[in-house]
Amino acid sequence: MPKRVLQGVVVSDKNDKTIVVQVERRYTHPLLKKTVRRTKKYHAHDEKNSFKVGDQVSIEETRPISKNKRWIAISQ
Repeated sequence: MPKRVLQGVVVSDKNDKTIVVQVERRYTHPLLKKTVRRTKKYHAHDEKNSFKVGDQVSIEETRPISKNKRWIAISQ
């Protein structure tokens, strides 16, 4: 099964070897026919602490690393 890859912006890098990535998805509202933006935050593993707040980053689905981390940060 292929691994999912999402793109987003780093919103926090305060944790050691962890970043928080905000991913935005857009879809058309079924009734109003208007484009709606929804965001979700994902915790991603950053082994070298190389990503900083504001960076564009890709995250890839992986095995559970901790309670909240199921993604790994990869360079875009």
